Amino acid sequence: MPKQPSSQPSYKDLPQRQAVVLLASILIVALCGIVYELIIGTVSSYLLGNSVYQFSLTIGFFMFAMGVGSYVSRFINGNLIQAFVYVELILALVGGLCSISLFMLFPAAPWFYTVGMFSFISTIGFLVGLEIPILTRVLSERSTTRESIADVLSLDYIGALIGSVAFPILLLPSLGLITASFAIGLINSSVALLNVFMLRDHLDAPKRLLGYVVATIVMLFTLTLLASKITAFAQDHLYFDRVVWREQSQYQSLVVTNTWQKNDVRLFIDGHLQFAQADEFRYHEALVHPVLSWGTPPETVLILGGGDGLAIREVLKHPSVTSIDIVDLDPAMTDLGRDFAPIVRLNEGSMSSPLVNVLNQDAFLYVKETANTYDRIIIDFPDPHNEALSKLYSVEFYAMVSDIMSDDGILVTQSSSPFFTPNTYWTVSRTLEEIFPQVVNYQTPIPSFGIWGFNMAMKSPGVGQGPLPDGLRSITPESFAASQVFSKDLEPNTQIPVNSIFDPEIYHLYAQDLRMKR
Repeated sequence: MPKQPSSQPSYKDLPQRQAVVLLASILIVALCGIVYELIIGTVSSYLLGNSVYQFSLTIGFFMFAMGVGSYVSRFINGNLIQAFVYVELILALVGGLCSISLFMLFPAAPWFYTVGMFSFISTIGFLVGLEIPILTRVLSERSTTRESIADVLSLDYIGALIGSVAFPILLLPSLGLITASFAIGLINSSVALLNVFMLRDHLDAPKRLLGYVVATIVMLFTLTLLASKITAFAQDHLYFDRVVWREQSQYQSLVVTNTWQKNDVRLFIDGHLQFAQADEFRYHEALVHPVLSWGTPPETVLILGGGDGLAIREVLKHPSVTSIDIVDLDPAMTDLGRDFAPIVRLNEGSMSSPLVNVLNQDAFLYVKETANTYDRIIIDFPDPHNEALSKLYSVEFYAMVSDIMSDDGILVTQSSSPFFTPNTYWTVSRTLEEIFPQVVNYQTPIPSFGIWGFNMAMKSPGVGQGPLPDGLRSITPESFAASQVFSKDLEPNTQIPVNSIFDPEIYHLYAQDLRMKR
């Protein structure tokens, strides 16, 4: 057996209580490492879309960087416990600042954000990769290698499980991305503090190291206390307009802004603009009135999405309607539409109408399980920019929607832009044609979004457009007829796929469409 270098401390006689501290450290640092990974993947999904792509890149490069860190750990000699404390401090600072840094980088340029994202992934992954081998080497000196590896890996996996469950259930909805990042950094630095106190007799300069640890904790604790102000600053920087309301719900990030120059309230979900006060009426009139004015006047209406209440405002202009069920997954969204004064002013208090029944459920499951039938179904989902939304534009979903429609039922869906995302738009139309005998495609200009597209699908073909309500601000019978004529550059490609849950083409097409238009 090679002789141990004189500069290498021995840990053979490490007391049990100190070994327990190291084992507990393994569990906690594993928890922190997985949360950093989830934070970076979530920020990238919010800002860039396509969550499968973003999380795949994050996980892949994070694991690669961990492998590099594990390999480099073999070259670390000397005081291993002290090296572990230094790694924890650096990780606490880098990981704690990753979220706010990425939000601040995003408005500069896409490539600038990408460089920053990969830099954080690589650095954090490298540091996490250093931790476990260092502690394994320490523990292996006081027990067999087999026992130490089993103990370390089991605690590492348990910590990863706790972190992966705690992030979506507890950390994200209660703290938000930026505060969660600071808080996890604070946990990393607290692990360093615990090791400095409990294993100080194994450190070369415990007082100096304690000073570094305390300074790091004070910094991250201060950032955690100021997190709400820092988050507000980051969101103002990201959205440019004044942020007047924000909430990180269990499902999404909701932000309401208002321009400094004029009263123009805007809603953003996960960084994507949902409506602007200046022209939202053009969107919602085009979404609602053609489908409610087509054929026999409807009585029962189902709205999927649309928790802001703006579509309900337009539905209530049709006196034949006797009930409106609105299904929106996020209670924070429907609370916003019912309680937040600027939105209530826009939707004219529609969410409080006695005709409205709010259901905070998953739309896919509701459509699958409900025994109700509806004369009209209005689908107002976000664009299919990830795989979770892709299923709501699938042939399987539309088949289930058809099953809960009355015999002369009609649905309408917003379908993204036939100009900016043409393949996406026509894929929605092509998918509807697999289920419904008649599909009507139309589009309208909305200044905040550009040309925007919609599709209506009928269970009973042959009926036509009836009169529109009085007092509308945008749509007329003539403009609706014209909206069904597409210019040559908006016509579909010859090969348009059907989107299926089993073959989710649409969100890949959506990403490709956006890249082609940049």
